[in-house]
Amino acid sequence: MPNRTTPLTPARPSDAGPRSSRTALLGGPAPILLAAVLWGTTGTAGSLAPAGAPAAAIGSAGLALGGTLLLLSSRGARSLPAACTGRERWLLVLGALAVAGYPVTFYPAVARTGVAVATVIALGSAPVFAGLLTWLTGRSRPTARWTAATAAAVLGCALLVLGPELTGATTPMDLTGVALAACGGLSYAVYSLIGGTLITRGHSSDAVMGVLFGAAGLLVLPLLASVDMRWITTTRGAAVAGHLALFTVCLAYRLFGHGLRRTSASAATSLTLAEPAVAAVLSVTVLDERLPAVSWTGLTVLVLSLALLAFPTGRHTP
Repeated sequence: MPNRTTPLTPARPSDAGPRSSRTALLGGPAPILLAAVLWGTTGTAGSLAPAGAPAAAIGSAGLALGGTLLLLSSRGARSLPAACTGRERWLLVLGALAVAGYPVTFYPAVARTGVAVATVIALGSAPVFAGLLTWLTGRSRPTARWTAATAAAVLGCALLVLGPELTGATTPMDLTGVALAACGGLSYAVYSLIGGTLITRGHSSDAVMGVLFGAAGLLVLPLLASVDMRWITTTRGAAVAGHLALFTVCLAYRLFGHGLRRTSASAATSLTLAEPAVAAVLSVTVLDERLPAVSWTGLTVLVLSLALLAFPTGRHTP
């Protein structure tokens, strides 16, 4: 959030300049961008799971394992609920539900629409949802810059989604998959806002992420118990679940929590637009997916418009 206090004395040379800029970068955007790179591998990793593995179970297995690791390795996570107010405890519950909702919606979307399209829709819609939620909760009002960038992002998503049909591709876009991907974006926006709110109130980022993801891991256990999980006992299945747990949950969300210390949640969701770029490259190079030129144009418009949100040029920055 913007610093509204006025210094009583001029800043010393050591308090500003390249060194402070590097510190701000490492304390905010850099961990979030690195987390986004790790998240960009989720769709491709899920697609490499053994045949027959339920899409929602793949992501839920990674969340259950990774959330448990994150909870156990996060200092202060066990004592966080006791340190929270009653309202903050409800925020923890809502945040955990949103975290659990992400793999249940995103991975089935990948199975229906492909890695590139599902990732772009989920991550492209998340900053829009974050901005709208911030506005509706009275934390800030949308600016002309945000409105213009959001309109361009919607146009980019439309071109991306309708590209195959506009070019007469043999595989039409799955509207259910598109809706599931958008629900994943909403889930991501909700728990990002809640995590950012709790962290800016003074709670440890490690503890907040540990509780949110540890609780979400428990919430998805009934789903895992209701489906065939024999796929995870194979070498490929164990490798996929291990990658999702260690890198895309435990490590990535620890980095994301550290980044939220100095970055607003709405800006953080925009910074994670590095993920669709990584996912698109992996889907084309590893999975041999193909997107028409119209869809690539939509992807370009989407990334550029939301980069406008992520890197504002005004004097006041989050």
